[in-house]
Amino acid sequence: MEKTSYIVMFTLGMTILVALMLSGLFYSTKDQAALNEAVFNKRAILSAISDQLDKPVSDFTDEEVIAIFDKRMEQKVLDMEGDELEGVLADDVDMKKEKKKPEAERILPLYIFNGDNEKIYIISVRGNGLWDEIWGNIALKDDFNTVIGAAFDHQGETPGLGAEIKDNPSFAKQFKGKKIYRNGDYVSVNVRKGGARDMVHDVDGISGATVTADGVDEMLYRGIKYYEPYFSRAKG
Repeated sequence: MEKTSYIVMFTLGMTILVALMLSGLFYSTKDQAALNEAVFNKRAILSAISDQLDKPVSDFTDEEVIAIFDKRMEQKVLDMEGDELEGVLADDVDMKKEKKKPEAERILPLYIFNGDNEKIYIISVRGNGLWDEIWGNIALKDDFNTVIGAAFDHQGETPGLGAEIKDNPSFAKQFKGKKIYRNGDYVSVNVRKGGARDMVHDVDGISGATVTADGVDEMLYRGIKYYEPYFSRAKG
């Protein structure tokens, strides 16, 4: 009887020990996955201002990426009226979830990079490509008109075609120096099928990827416009 009781207690103890070990492993793995995702997202933000950094974003260690955000990046969250929300960081905004909300209820992340000579405003946009969602980060000078840089990504666009918005650096480089206003009127940056016609406001589309290019065009027009109330207030 005593032997049977001992075996039962030993088995129960081992079961609890294994459960605790698995629980600890789960939470440590979960925490690491969350950290990896956070650093990945930070790299995506920095990719829009790669020309302002002293080396390629891919060359930064995770610790260096985090340090840049801690020392040189301000984070704000805006409502659709352009008001700043208290107690929340841009990193906390999930653009995928926000896209599912009614427009009036969405919140917007805003990153402000303290450059050597000026502040750079980085806004986030999200839309639809051919197969799934596409998104990007657009960096603007403090005139809230001139694009300093851009970076794009996608969920499942076709390699060699729509995926070129991310895979071909020359696509994003076209945006540098473009203007989002013409004579004071908002026009965004246009992704033109058949090639740019207006060198101030247009970039070339992607050959063979019309739907993705149209998706980027629509995403930019709508997504940048969301930030206009804030731009107006910031410009005074």
